[in-house]
Amino acid sequence: MDKLVDIFCDVDDFCTIFIPQWELQCLTDGTRKRKRKRSGRMTMSEIMTIIIAFHTSHHRDFKNFYTGYLARFFKSEFPNLLSYTRFLEIMPNTVIPLCNYFSSLKSEATGIEFIDSTSIKVCHNLRIPRHKTLSGLASRGKGTMGWFYGFKLHLIVNHQGGIVAAKITPANIHDTKPVKEMVVNSMDKLYADKGYISKALASELLERGVSIVNNVRKNMKAKALSLWDRAMLSRRFIIETINDQLKNISQIEHTRHRSVHGFMLNIIGGLVAYQLKERKPQLNITSAEFNAMAVMR
Repeated sequence: MDKLVDIFCDVDDFCTIFIPQWELQCLTDGTRKRKRKRSGRMTMSEIMTIIIAFHTSHHRDFKNFYTGYLARFFKSEFPNLLSYTRFLEIMPNTVIPLCNYFSSLKSEATGIEFIDSTSIKVCHNLRIPRHKTLSGLASRGKGTMGWFYGFKLHLIVNHQGGIVAAKITPANIHDTKPVKEMVVNSMDKLYADKGYISKALASELLERGVSIVNNVRKNMKAKALSLWDRAMLSRRFIIETINDQLKNISQIEHTRHRSVHGFMLNIIGGLVAYQLKERKPQLNITSAEFNAMAVMR
């Protein structure tokens, strides 16, 4: 919460540009009727700031954060703070602005990218038959820790720890399916685990100038890898560290969702909070090493 003012200033600068364009587009395409719109007590910038601040606060549930912490110690920063119930009612209005804000924060590809997926459980396996909130959207899937019910978060990160691309899919979607949509042509090498082995995917990405690099399974014929590629594959822990921080610091995974909008805001808010971190997990590669290895590749 030390960076609350910095978060608000950055969010407010974004909203100053985005909100008028968004509202004009809604009027143009007919998704919003032209009618008198009364401004609320709290601005969009304040609402988005509170959502992001929760994911940087280490609190484990939003209600205690809002009523026991924010309303008690930050009343002067938010003089028009709404009741907790009213705040929950207006939170869904921030889904589109928050998603676009995250898009503006995405990191650039550096030529050394890592891809992985992680499970997002929405309920305990014993409660799957009774789960209603996300039924029809969530599904059963299998990860390294066994079967679960929920979604998968697919990430591509660069060697500096920044998120280059992110996508949410149901848990039963194979890891290779969303890769083509997430990859950008400015990438060079994409390092993945054995779950991404696919000749069709590798061929299609190579046509776009991107090489996907992974080890082979035990029952497959060994393939030659450069020393650079072997070194980078051994450093895939960076994306696993990022997934761990998203779950245990940004709190993107819990089983208390009461609406689809709440689930989406929780995920996007956590991703935004991570991207705003000054110190991210990163590989210690100097500019000289990077340039030298780029030639070797």
